[in-house]
Amino acid sequence: MYKAVLFDVDGVFLSEERCFDASALSVWELLHSPRYLGLDDQKHVVRPSEEQIRRIRKEVFVNDQVLDWMKQKGLNSNWDMVYLVFSGQLMLFLKAVYEAKPERVKQLLSEPVTAEALQAVQNEANGFQPRFSGFISLFDRKENLDKHQLLVYFNELAYEWFGIAVDVFSRNSSLWKLAYSVYQEWYLGEQRFEETEGKPVRQKGKKGFLENEIPLAEPEKIRQLLTMLKEKGIQAGIGTGRSFLETEVPFRSFGWFSLLDENHIATASDVMEAEKAYPNRAPLGKPEPFTYVRAYLGREADIRDCLDHPLPFDNGKEILIVGDSVADLIAARKMGCDFAATLTGLTGKAARAKFEELGADYILEDITHFLPLLTTYRLTKH
Repeated sequence: MYKAVLFDVDGVFLSEERCFDASALSVWELLHSPRYLGLDDQKHVVRPSEEQIRRIRKEVFVNDQVLDWMKQKGLNSNWDMVYLVFSGQLMLFLKAVYEAKPERVKQLLSEPVTAEALQAVQNEANGFQPRFSGFISLFDRKENLDKHQLLVYFNELAYEWFGIAVDVFSRNSSLWKLAYSVYQEWYLGEQRFEETEGKPVRQKGKKGFLENEIPLAEPEKIRQLLTMLKEKGIQAGIGTGRSFLETEVPFRSFGWFSLLDENHIATASDVMEAEKAYPNRAPLGKPEPFTYVRAYLGREADIRDCLDHPLPFDNGKEILIVGDSVADLIAARKMGCDFAATLTGLTGKAARAKFEELGADYILEDITHFLPLLTTYRLTKH
């Protein structure tokens, strides 16, 4: 019997839809707002209708094909997704500029890419239109790139296209931090962003999506599940790519937070703290196992101990990780833990074949299927 169960959040407890909506709106804003690249300020929106959100997301992520591609590559962070998709369009924009003004492109890429730097090139490629459908083709002949290589790939492409060595494309670059900030504005909304980030928003008027989370099962059934784990003495932990606030607010609203030990809730906030303390170990988000290791050892454990803990765990088979993505499965395998896949992520039931191919130990239609398995004191393999 498992002594600990560590859960992802998005695609397990909560729908990823609002996170993906915020990601699409972030890419759209970075492209069209006059505060950034300013391609078409008439397309920039601050209070989009549901119809507008659906249309923008459909266009940016090409009917979610781009999202699925990134998830299959192990990208689990919406911040990384916004950064990568926008970077692809920025590269296409710069390629158009390069034909007439090569020195302008070299100047931009020789310095950190900031909001101000993007504003400075707004009018350099009049008539340029984003080519979202061309994003995946930017990685032709690079099918085997892992997550870390994806995040720095455009440095390589910049050398290939423009003949200059650059390092502006990376997980801790100014461009990544800009993508992070725009996403946080959309997801948290103006008030919560300023409270948590300690700085004013660049774009006022955003309501945020945090108060409109969609549970993937009846909240009461999830409460029963967490209560049962607690009664059986099984340590229930969380390992998520969300920040702590983005986890706490919806979990409290659904009555789940009090059933968890806060010490075993590891989030993107912990990842960012660890990357700041040990920048040479970055990136540490999934599929790296740090998030789940910290969730298991506890947030009171020293960060260095979490980073240097021998893997796989000696007692790995006593730990079950429950997630919806390939990144979660990879992290589980690095830890020597069993893995249960939920079919409530981006691709839904179509993900079954992939998880079967990768050898997931269990495949669950949704998180509620965990309940009857617990009552038998065992989990039945798929």
